[in-house]
Amino acid sequence: MKRSFLLAAGLAVVARPGLADRIEPAQLARLTPADVVILGEVHDNPRHHENQALAVAGLRPAALVFEMLTPEKAALVTPDLRPSERRLAAVLDWDRSGWPDFAMYHPILLAAPEAQVFGAEVPRDEARAAVSEGAAAAFGAEAARFGLDRPLAPEDLAERIEEQRVAHCGALPADLLSGMVEAQRLRDAALARAVMEAMEETGGPVAVITGTGHARRDVGVPALLAEAAPALRVLSIGQFEAPPEGEVPFDLWLVTAPAPRPDPCAGFAEGGGAG
Repeated sequence: MKRSFLLAAGLAVVARPGLADRIEPAQLARLTPADVVILGEVHDNPRHHENQALAVAGLRPAALVFEMLTPEKAALVTPDLRPSERRLAAVLDWDRSGWPDFAMYHPILLAAPEAQVFGAEVPRDEARAAVSEGAAAAFGAEAARFGLDRPLAPEDLAERIEEQRVAHCGALPADLLSGMVEAQRLRDAALARAVMEAMEETGGPVAVITGTGHARRDVGVPALLAEAAPALRVLSIGQFEAPPEGEVPFDLWLVTAPAPRPDPCAGFAEGGGAG
């Protein structure tokens, strides 16, 4: 399935009630200390990655969790390879990963050269299993730890189905949308699991590099961490390309200029899928 940056980057985030403060990028250099800082992004926006690197340099985390790396790929980020963008991208086989240019992500690694790297990317076969069988079945033994064993309340499910419909440009069959919600729940849980592993191995703090949708306090990684490890101090930061309407479900949020890109719905109109 082709990766949908419209969905994965959180471009279709729908504002829900919550408390959040708008900040300017310069404020990312001096964030309030926390055990876990979740740095959302629109994946193909270079400015968002510059902001993440700024935040990471100020945080000096013991661990970095990347949505874009599997645990196996994260283990390949060794100290000798880390300084070389070209060599590291080759080892990670980044050009075939489906993610935007590695040049946007490499400065984040350089901003915390001593941080241990963890991966949370969900393999495609597991994402497909979540669509067809549910997030709990795809996640496995620890599903209950992150609340995946419990169905969403009908009103929450309806809201999340609508978000999936908008994120996929109204191009997906209606009977597939609830499965896409399950795939999103699986990705949130995989990120939360990687955060827990990073905390256990390093003691934190942990910085998480992920799509803004996963940084949401109401339904994203912070919500799952609140259930699995309520003592953790979690700071969620969303990045947008236009001011969202109403209150937004993050601790902090900021707005940048949009990145130039083709119409993200054009691929769906031409018969493209999403991943």
